[in-house]
Amino acid sequence: MTGRTVIRGGLVITASDEIHADVLIEDGRIAALAASGTPAAEAFTAERSEMGAPPPEGWGRVVDATGKYVVPGGVDAHTHMELPFGGTFASDTFETGTRAAAWGGTTTIVDFAVQSVGHTLREGLDAWHAKAEGNCAIDYAFHMIVADVNDETLKEMDLLVEEGVTSFKQFMAYPGVFYSDDGQILRAMQRSAENGGLIMMHAENGIAIDVLVQQALARGETDPRYHGEVRKALLEAEATHRAIRLAQVAGAPLYVVHVSAQEAVAELARARDEGFPVFGETCPQYLFLSTDNLAEPDFAGAKYVCSTPLRPREHQAALWRGLRTNDLQVVSTDHCPFCFTGQKELGRGDFSKIPNGLPGVENRMDLLHQAVVDGHISRRRWIEIACATPARMFGLYPKKGTIAPGADADVVVYDPHAEQTVSAATHHMNVDYSAYEGKRITGRVETVLSRGVPVITEREYTGRTGHGVYTPRSTCQYLN
Repeated sequence: MTGRTVIRGGLVITASDEIHADVLIEDGRIAALAASGTPAAEAFTAERSEMGAPPPEGWGRVVDATGKYVVPGGVDAHTHMELPFGGTFASDTFETGTRAAAWGGTTTIVDFAVQSVGHTLREGLDAWHAKAEGNCAIDYAFHMIVADVNDETLKEMDLLVEEGVTSFKQFMAYPGVFYSDDGQILRAMQRSAENGGLIMMHAENGIAIDVLVQQALARGETDPRYHGEVRKALLEAEATHRAIRLAQVAGAPLYVVHVSAQEAVAELARARDEGFPVFGETCPQYLFLSTDNLAEPDFAGAKYVCSTPLRPREHQAALWRGLRTNDLQVVSTDHCPFCFTGQKELGRGDFSKIPNGLPGVENRMDLLHQAVVDGHISRRRWIEIACATPARMFGLYPKKGTIAPGADADVVVYDPHAEQTVSAATHHMNVDYSAYEGKRITGRVETVLSRGVPVITEREYTGRTGHGVYTPRSTCQYLN
């Protein structure tokens, strides 16, 4: 029980509305909204005292949000805490990663449990439950990475959907690790068409990319920038096209993760124009960074090695346009941090050995608010792509992703005028660099509630490890 909290005087922004309203929170949920200054809003706090008496013990508190935004907690539908990759592990644990997420205004993550080849989905899911349980500062859910498609795996997919793991990721990249061939992908898609699950696709032609990697290394092209050059935009577009057509054959919906190339956006747009249930996600790194970062000298480009890779700057306009036209629906982080010292350095002299991934779970809400300031998107679209749509896409809405009666009280008081400079010196992710070092941002998280409990209070961490709970999901809410 968390008693009662009233957030007063702020501009409440959801995906559909902006209203100056007071928000009443009772026992971890949104109880009511009332227009600021009205008798209904005044009634929220009328019970605080009677004849001048102090409020009842445990009554709660009033949060003054005058001049601030009151927005839903962010839903980051693509994170990789403690992910094994390339002989090492992502440097954020569920403990450090969810605490950093809260600092950045994100109150729910959907992480990826991993099936290893030769093992069951259940073994992978159990392992991720063990990593996360009792360690999270905010609520969490899981997708399932399917690395080994066989008859038993397909049966397990049905069971997982029933218990709230309703999305399955496959890889057209990383032969020998996570890779699935077209036949395996088709079988999984056919199963998801039957059980209501959603296939999430890493769309890059990994077989062709491996040829280009070996050819580049043979020519002595070993620096980080060649990571971007061999993972060609055309091979992302080709795989995206192939995934869409396989999904059509299977009669299944498709969600393409971390879209980075304008040619891939065009494939998604074409399929959506034809009426197919195809969805796309991009990430802040593709909106704000480019191959210029991969080319930074003295191996610094290794900090920016991720897959799909950063693209030349001219691709950014197509991504922003896709977000405005709804050909791209979600911005997630693909948060998968590796320290520069000792981890990214594994690839000195061979870019193919650099662990793939960037830190970003703490930066997403702020970077997207900066996009509002810069005129790329509206305030409501900010909330739509960062909170409401990921919640709907992955069966968490309206429990998560909005401020409405009955929703979990995952609420952020956001100061749209505060200025900050992003830096590894001040971030809370467990990684020794920031992908956005020195970037000036207008807007900053001030207070964060998770199910009504203060996790960040006026820029101080007041949460606790273990507050976050596992949250089963329904199926994608954009499908019939």
